Amino acid sequence: MKGELQHIGRHAVTVLAGQLAVMAFGTTDTIVAGRYSDDAVAALSVGSAIFVSVYASLMGIFQALLPLWAEQRGAGQPLAIGRSLRQSMYLCLLACMLGMAVLLMPDALLRWTDVPEALQHEVKRYLAVLAWGLPPALLFRIYSALNQALGHPKLVTWLQLCSLLIKVPLSIWLTFGGLGLSPMGAAGCALATLVVNYTVFGVALWLVRSQDLYAPLALWDRLEAPDWKLLGHFCRLGVPAGLAILVEVTSFTLMALYVSRQGSLASASHQIAANLAAIGYMVPLSLAIATSARVSYWRGAGDEARAQALIRRCFRLALLVGFAVSAVFFLARRPIADIYTDSPSVLPLASWLLICVAAYHLADAVQTYCIFVLRCYRVTVAPLILYCVLLWGGGLGLGYWLAYAWQAPPAWRGWQATPMPFWVCSAAALFVTAAAFSGILFRAIRSPQQ
Repeated sequence: MKGELQHIGRHAVTVLAGQLAVMAFGTTDTIVAGRYSDDAVAALSVGSAIFVSVYASLMGIFQALLPLWAEQRGAGQPLAIGRSLRQSMYLCLLACMLGMAVLLMPDALLRWTDVPEALQHEVKRYLAVLAWGLPPALLFRIYSALNQALGHPKLVTWLQLCSLLIKVPLSIWLTFGGLGLSPMGAAGCALATLVVNYTVFGVALWLVRSQDLYAPLALWDRLEAPDWKLLGHFCRLGVPAGLAILVEVTSFTLMALYVSRQGSLASASHQIAANLAAIGYMVPLSLAIATSARVSYWRGAGDEARAQALIRRCFRLALLVGFAVSAVFFLARRPIADIYTDSPSVLPLASWLLICVAAYHLADAVQTYCIFVLRCYRVTVAPLILYCVLLWGGGLGLGYWLAYAWQAPPAWRGWQATPMPFWVCSAAALFVTAAAFSGILFRAIRSPQQ
């Protein structure tokens, strides 16, 4: 078991390095836009909230295929992996069409969430650029899930780390202008991401074509006609998982749209808190990915006892790591906020929000681990229902009521006019979610089903 934990640990650290590089995209954009203007970072906050909601929910469909491919690897079926990956291209095409439509036509969503008119033009410019970066982003996510299932995440991590070397200078240049280029503001950050997405996917495509690692999968065999039975299986596994991620992400990102009503100060401070929460999320996410890949491998190999032992050990590890990251956010909240902004009005509010982020992360660590491992047991519908009730209702809904509908006493009105109601309610809802998911997980492993 010690060797298994070391294997998962190496896998998780490798995935974490790559995920942090990707998260550094958002951190870079937040810092660059924050130095450009408060309006730019406010537009970035709203625009990135919409893009992440679309991308993450579609990405979840393909990330949910990781356990399937890991099981096929454990069962010694490399050709089945190649065939199912080719079939996933049909789903990817449909996902790209749906996602680009939302990003290129966001007017109804912006009106529904009452995003201020002054921000809408810049937000639409930002999304129009990112829409064309969605296809390579989703295709690279499929490549990433494949490598994780095969137990070889290093290629993905190296690509993600190298892409950061392109992203940082490009964002600065396109946002602030220079060398004959006019400043583009938040849209410059989006254009930098677009360039990086196509570059990284192009290199990944070359690797799939040239590396011996992928040869046993016969990925370049002729694309078969749609296998509706297999695609239906993908949908039963991936669509609830994608919708669950949509609910999870929108319960988080819709805060940015609702907070934007409070003005640029609230949006800027919320963006800092949201970015830190997203960075923290990468730690349990990496552990969850590594654990789910290994658990599915052993389930495919027919060793349920080893899979269950790994789940219990890694659950305790996820809880311990969650405590550690939360403590860092709480104790170092002021220095961390100071990295993001030099605005004397944004800094104090952002520091207070990081207290909520610390609590939010602890619950997030547990529920993230649980939902990924539950996919190894094909449990996807129950988490979706719980997310809808708890995160949309208890978190986002109650937060909205406290911020905009509650007739607060005079002493509470200053607190009410900040992003705090949303963060407090979301953290509380996530704690209930984590407890419920933990119960479902340990019940599932007591009576595993294929």
